[in-house]
Amino acid sequence: MCRVAGAPLRILPPLALMLLAALQQAPIKATCEDMSCKTGFPEDVHSAVVSRSVHGGQPLLNVRFRSCDGNKKIHFGSSEPEDFRVGEDGVVYAERSFQLSAEPTEFVVSAQDKETQEEWQMRVKLTPEPTFAGASEKDQKKIEDIIFPWQQYKHSSPLKRQKRDWVIPPINLPENSRGPFPQELVRIRSDRDKSLSLRYSVTGPGADQPPTGIFIINPISGQLSVTKPLDREQIASFHLRAHAVDVNGNQVENPIDIVINVIDMNDNRPEFLHQVWNGTVPEGSKPGTYVMTVTAIDADDPNAQNGMLRYRILSQAPSSPSPNMFTINNETGDIITVAAGLDREKVQQYTLIIQATDMEGNPTYGLSNTATAVITVTDVNDNPPEFTAMTFYGEVPENRVDVIVANLTVTDKDQPHTPAWNAMYRMTGGDPTGRFTILTDPNSNDGLVTVVKPIDFETNRMFVLTVAAENQVPLAKGIQHPPQSTATVSITVIDVNESPYFVPNPKLVRQEEGLLAGSMLTTFTAQDPDRYMQQTSLRYSKLSDPANWLKIDPVNGQITTTAVLDRESIYVQNNMYNATFLASDNGIPPMSGTGTLQIYLLDINDNAPQVNPKEATTCETVQPNAINITAVDPDIDPNAGPFAFELPDTPASIKRNWTIVRISGDHAQLSLRIRFLEAGIYDVPIVITDSGNPHASSTSVLKVKVCQCDINGDCTDVDRIVGAGLGTGAIIAILLCIIILLILVLMFVVWMKRRDKERQAKQLLIDPEDDVRDNILKYDEEGGGEEDQDYDLSQLQQPDTVEPDAIKPVGIRRLDERPIHAEPQYPVRSAAPHPGDIGDFINEGLKAADNDPTAPPYDSLLVFDYEGSGSTAGSLSSLNSSSSGGEQDYDYLNDWGPRFKKLADMYGGGDD
Repeated sequence: MCRVAGAPLRILPPLALMLLAALQQAPIKATCEDMSCKTGFPEDVHSAVVSRSVHGGQPLLNVRFRSCDGNKKIHFGSSEPEDFRVGEDGVVYAERSFQLSAEPTEFVVSAQDKETQEEWQMRVKLTPEPTFAGASEKDQKKIEDIIFPWQQYKHSSPLKRQKRDWVIPPINLPENSRGPFPQELVRIRSDRDKSLSLRYSVTGPGADQPPTGIFIINPISGQLSVTKPLDREQIASFHLRAHAVDVNGNQVENPIDIVINVIDMNDNRPEFLHQVWNGTVPEGSKPGTYVMTVTAIDADDPNAQNGMLRYRILSQAPSSPSPNMFTINNETGDIITVAAGLDREKVQQYTLIIQATDMEGNPTYGLSNTATAVITVTDVNDNPPEFTAMTFYGEVPENRVDVIVANLTVTDKDQPHTPAWNAMYRMTGGDPTGRFTILTDPNSNDGLVTVVKPIDFETNRMFVLTVAAENQVPLAKGIQHPPQSTATVSITVIDVNESPYFVPNPKLVRQEEGLLAGSMLTTFTAQDPDRYMQQTSLRYSKLSDPANWLKIDPVNGQITTTAVLDRESIYVQNNMYNATFLASDNGIPPMSGTGTLQIYLLDINDNAPQVNPKEATTCETVQPNAINITAVDPDIDPNAGPFAFELPDTPASIKRNWTIVRISGDHAQLSLRIRFLEAGIYDVPIVITDSGNPHASSTSVLKVKVCQCDINGDCTDVDRIVGAGLGTGAIIAILLCIIILLILVLMFVVWMKRRDKERQAKQLLIDPEDDVRDNILKYDEEGGGEEDQDYDLSQLQQPDTVEPDAIKPVGIRRLDERPIHAEPQYPVRSAAPHPGDIGDFINEGLKAADNDPTAPPYDSLLVFDYEGSGSTAGSLSSLNSSSSGGEQDYDYLNDWGPRFKKLADMYGGGDD
């Protein structure tokens, strides 16, 4: 031990929980620094005791490197970089998790000056700590306190004394401890607590960082404690840092690292990734065939026995043909076959109960769990299809196709709807012409014998087919059965009534056109293929004759003409005329057949050529002046072109004014013979003769419009000429338009007259002596009353303009007609007076009414319609409540009809 400045370094025994780490830990040495400084490691070999289980990132120890000038940049390295890493502060960390062997683990730590490349080395020996049971009570008391390393400077001396830091061995704490809590772990203290009042604290995850409060420290005594049970499956280790400060919060010691490893306990059962595992194996597999792999996991430490699993099969169902058809690799969980005899047709599925046990499968101390493995035996083609009968029978009517004539049934023990079960059929004999095919029903696996070509009963009455059936995939190797099965199919053909057929069909006949009606053209007959049926002769009829030129004898099929054959008919295409005829028998059911007669019509010269176009335009002068025309002949060679063009001798003006020149076999050119011809429309006859034998000619009229032309030869007065020479169609269209317009005008006039009559009828007044219904008319206008009309009613009209008094008519107006002119008794006023002048407006109206001697005793602003005079009801203005009904005779109300019955009862009923 080295004492510096009278401060002793004491190592006291720890708690019993720290015995395992402290027992084998080498005594922590504090070497006094030599008086002379030497750069390098203070020792050649550094030994440390660590836990047997090392975790990745776990700090193991701290190596010290002495640098005399303090300015060197040192880089540390390890000879085993895959296992150990040295930080810049000299702390050695584990690079990965592993288990230390019983023998010490050695490696070399190197330090290199980055500037001078000078290098120093030190050998590190790591010894695993022994088991916990070997600790003694005496050894437990050796490390109770963890003393902060310290350094002291003597300012009066150029030399300094420095205590070397050391790495505190990890504290191993079992998980799931039952307490009591808080449970003391270790005491942290500094040698300076003799002279200073210090405060201790710890930082890091588990202390002041989440999860907080797991570890606490007494700030006075430095006692580090755990407050609750730990769970290694949540946090496997804690890295804390201890601090020592004075009462003012000043750091008096460098922080030291404390590693607390949670020791694993076997507190977790193995858990399978799936509770039910599914696998497959082909039937007939040999022993050793891989089937599937089951996997379980254990949350305990996989590097310890607590997390080491072993698998085994507890049961197999069913147990046939052997109770041990499968085995499992106890470490990997691979399931393989160990016995032969897997047959899907006997056992389609096996169920295995798999057990996983930790503690390397120890049945006493290990925890177990189970899962189910379902192994399906897949099918292979080990059974060929077999026909259910040796011979199958069927029948088919003749001339029928796509008809199923027989169903071939097979059995196959393999799994349905798989290639090993699906059957394929083929014919091996009996059908040299390929009239049959065999399709497979995908649902029933039956073979459907189908007719694909018509069969004639008169030729073949029966077929005997040989068929074979096999699977889509070949049989598995080692199967002793034949790969296919064979059978015979006997098919009978049924005779049916067949349709007659024409021979030949179609039939071609060549005939010159112009054949007269009633001429015999040809004979078109049919044959009946039914030789074994008793039937009468065939009957013939016409089915299609577009031009209605032909007729056929219903017995012998002789065809004669009913009209002249014309090659130029619209029903003839490419000189060919087609007619269809029907032949019918009297079988059961009756059948019929059709035949086509093709008549190739040879041309004769029966059409004269015509000029085309029918109208043309030319100029008044000779130059430019030319009209190109074409001869059109419906006939064909040699009865068509070349054509001869000429002008007739009469009238003489034709040859005097015009000349024609043939420019090719079908074309000619018409031009003026004279220098000038007055503008207008001229009919020019042209004689055209074809080359037929005998020749055919015709005179065609060409309508030529002669017009004034510009220098380019274009007509300038063509509109005038066209207007002067309107065609018949144009004239008819114009006349139709005129007629329609006249009809519309006439309908409008009639409608207007009818409307005037209706208005007049509404305005006529009925004589009250003849009809008293005017008393019950509904009036929408107001008036002065019938008896108040001893004044000029024209004053009731609103004057539009002011007329002088001189134009007022002299004499008395009729009281039964409406006044025509308004009187000028009112001044002209604005139609919409300003709202502010409404009082003046009313006063002016009243003043005008008062000053006008002819004004009615009513407001002059009202406009009244005249209603007539002589009402038998009397003046409405003279009625009052005091008038007596007894003065009136209402008996006439009974004569007015049922609508006035109630009124007659009220007033015409006598005293009642």
